[in-house]
Amino acid sequence: MNNIQKRLTDRKNIIEAVIFDWAGTIVDFGSFAPTTIFVEAFQKEYAFEITLKEARVPMGLGKWDHIKAVGKLDSVNQRWVTQFGKSMDDADIDKIYQRFIPLQKVKVVDHATPILNAINVVNDLKKQGIKIGSCTGYPRAVMDILIPVAAKHGYVPDCIVATDDLKHGGRPAPFMVLKNVIDLGVSNVANCIKVDDSTPGITEGHNAGMWTVALLLSGNEAGLTYQQYQQADKKTLEQARQKARVVLAKSNPHYMIDTIDDLPSVLTEIEKRLEAGERP
Repeated sequence: MNNIQKRLTDRKNIIEAVIFDWAGTIVDFGSFAPTTIFVEAFQKEYAFEITLKEARVPMGLGKWDHIKAVGKLDSVNQRWVTQFGKSMDDADIDKIYQRFIPLQKVKVVDHATPILNAINVVNDLKKQGIKIGSCTGYPRAVMDILIPVAAKHGYVPDCIVATDDLKHGGRPAPFMVLKNVIDLGVSNVANCIKVDDSTPGITEGHNAGMWTVALLLSGNEAGLTYQQYQQADKKTLEQARQKARVVLAKSNPHYMIDTIDDLPSVLTEIEKRLEAGERP
């Protein structure tokens, strides 16, 4: 028995699976691929302007639901009524969504670079016998383009569930992560960890009975580019961190960390808590 096999036997796979979000978690530092395309889709379909800040508010939802949620923001609704004489309805959402999908399919490749040490972290988990799941607010049509590009970068999760793969797949409902549980053959949801950069994604993990880890600096709420993150001083990073913490704390994650690079120490802590008999 080699050292890795011995370690797997000794630890008895207490943590069975980690289920990751995609944009802002594993790829696309700052989660810019979906947000910038929402801005563009509103503009191209209706010559209607939304801000990047408004586009970020419902991040984590399925994209049709995301558009609907943006339309319900007071600031957006007021401008929409002024421009069109009524609030946004489902037909409007359908049109924007149909405009969004081809734009997103083109742009998602440009934002497929893995975040920081993501590939090494994931591969180390695999070596420990931990299964790698994933789910996303992207529809399958977008994922079919993103998956092979991510694979070229070295990211190959054991399971991938898109928001439209299931009849009731949208976050914050737990169905996408539970589909991961089934497909990965996990024996206990309490032995799973959901890692995400959005409140719907963290709530999704809670609703499935999992441990939850929120990412503060690599995702949607901080909204930093990788270059801004690299160049920021301690004060700037702490301001971004606090901005994200205020929002993500509303979903009560078990842990909040800066990026996926900080995940291994959290897994060690969760494993100790599981060994002590704690549950999420």
